[in-house]
Amino acid sequence: MYTPAHFRMDDEERLFDFIERHPLGLLITGGAAGLLANPVPMLVDREARTLRGHLARANPMWGEFETGRPVLAVFQGPDHYVTPAWYATKQETGKVVPTWNYMMAQATGTARAIHDPAWLRALVGDLTDRHEAARPAPWAVDDAPADFIEGQLRAIVGFEISIASLTGKFKISQNRSAADQAGVLRAVEEDGGAGAREVIDEMRRSGRKV
Repeated sequence: MYTPAHFRMDDEERLFDFIERHPLGLLITGGAAGLLANPVPMLVDREARTLRGHLARANPMWGEFETGRPVLAVFQGPDHYVTPAWYATKQETGKVVPTWNYMMAQATGTARAIHDPAWLRALVGDLTDRHEAARPAPWAVDDAPADFIEGQLRAIVGFEISIASLTGKFKISQNRSAADQAGVLRAVEEDGGAGAREVIDEMRRSGRKV
């Protein structure tokens, strides 16, 4: 990923936080089957530096894990088109162009396929608990008949990625003047919409006077 210094995010704790907020990653492999990409919800373990998830057993991607080739997991957060009209520089010089602000984390490493039923059952339980926790009446895996769950587990293959590198690109107007950034911040606040709050919070954490 091309990442100019002013957009680079090296704080791993913030990147792990980001992945937890945006757990649906795009998992990418390249091997004998060619380039494969699948959206997969994943769980991150900070201490072990791993990502866990599962694929359908019918999905050919998991066969690529056994080659030992690196895999790439891409996690993308909110994004927003930025019009030159939001920049103070437009009024001052007119030397501005449109752009796009976005936040992204990328993890690379090696993956292993896991077939163990107990491991898969624990993974499915962890994923369910993670995403049901905020619901007023959380659904649990044990709510479904045991034989049904056993059948579902036979139809999936788990994976664990050992993270070798974790990089981030938070392109949120850090390369613009304080006045231009303030204009973008005001516009995003006014627009609202999904992800606006996260963009605003990250802009304010960027250390620039906005």
